Amino acid sequence: MDKIQIKGGNRLNGELKISGAKNAALPLMVASLLSDEPLTLTNVPHLTDISQLTEILCGLGVDLVMNGDGHAEAETGRVITLTARNITSTFAPYDLVRKMRASFLVIGPLLARCHQAQVSLPGGCAIGTRPVDLHLKGLEAMGAEIELIEGYVHAKAPGGLKGAHFHFPFVSVGATENLMMAASLAKGTTVLENAAQEPEITDLGLCLMAMGAKISGLNTRTLTIEGVDRLNGTAYRVMPDRIETGTYLMAVAAAGGEVELIGARSDLIGAVIPLLSNAGVKIGETNRGIKVSRNGAHYEGVEVTTEPYPGFPTDLQAQLMALVCTAKGTSRITETIFENRFMHAPELLRMGADIAIEHQTAVIRGVERLKGAQVMATDLRASVGLVIAGLAAEGETTVNRVYHLDRGFERIEEKLGGLGADIRRIKG
Repeated sequence: MDKIQIKGGNRLNGELKISGAKNAALPLMVASLLSDEPLTLTNVPHLTDISQLTEILCGLGVDLVMNGDGHAEAETGRVITLTARNITSTFAPYDLVRKMRASFLVIGPLLARCHQAQVSLPGGCAIGTRPVDLHLKGLEAMGAEIELIEGYVHAKAPGGLKGAHFHFPFVSVGATENLMMAASLAKGTTVLENAAQEPEITDLGLCLMAMGAKISGLNTRTLTIEGVDRLNGTAYRVMPDRIETGTYLMAVAAAGGEVELIGARSDLIGAVIPLLSNAGVKIGETNRGIKVSRNGAHYEGVEVTTEPYPGFPTDLQAQLMALVCTAKGTSRITETIFENRFMHAPELLRMGADIAIEHQTAVIRGVERLKGAQVMATDLRASVGLVIAGLAAEGETTVNRVYHLDRGFERIEEKLGGLGADIRRIKG
């Protein structure tokens, strides 16, 4: 397996282009199943999760054309055109679905358009149970008949899906996306209460509306979708990645220096900027994105709780923990979204961090510096948190099992190396 090797101590300076958002691109790609016309997506990041989903969609009969490698000046990401003119299969096998959780999103569009689907229960990062019961309960409310047989969801809607009133008992981004897509082609009106508000939900809604869907309530907890008979194709640009933006803000804060994040949007990371600013990191908007700097001054510890949007995102929790390992004073980070998302803490302890886990809260007492070490990545966000720790550490850090990184961070060693980091990939 590949490894990332980092010699810490280099400041980061220059500019860096923020990629398209993985968590927006994946449901947008799945939305192609709702129409027999081409859906063209631009600013798509070059990631293994994207590649995995293309394999699943092609297996369902989607024709796919991909252009660009993410390096061009005019277009920072790939351009993908997906055409589901003839869906030849409604079966998504275990071998593919187990590799990434977002692939379970195909079940809603398949039911809506083909009235049947057989989809494996999903896999993904080992950060908690993350059940799909809300997806299934919502589809059942819309008239789907569902059975679980040997690890597969067998679903059918003989007369097509029907509009329904569904209240989420807790916020679920994936279930909101799945039901919103399914409702776009259902008969009648669907109301989703306590829906997720994440920017990726809005991005999907705007694309569906460009395809002819009738959706109201975006950016609120209540979505109303009036089903239509068919959706058309369109061209749509994927939003910038807010998690990548927050990650590089924290990387610069940890290592020091000054970097402009080209294409970053401050409105997508509202809870992050005041937290880092209050800690002593300088962050400001530019006409091209966001500039972040820390030039010598110590930064303070923080207290934060992960929450659904617009709160502090769980997908930046590991990065923040790595940052505050060398902050002044004591930090407290409470994780409320996933129950197993402190698995990076033992690896940070190997680097000299002072961390104690108390139920859902990590108490981090800042140390003068971290020391490089051999560490193991346990999931996508933990991986990049360890990279941030390595940038700030004294000596050499080797992050093992970085296949997680390639699922969500495009060319990370190239991007950080371009800012002056001493970082390289060791092929395994």
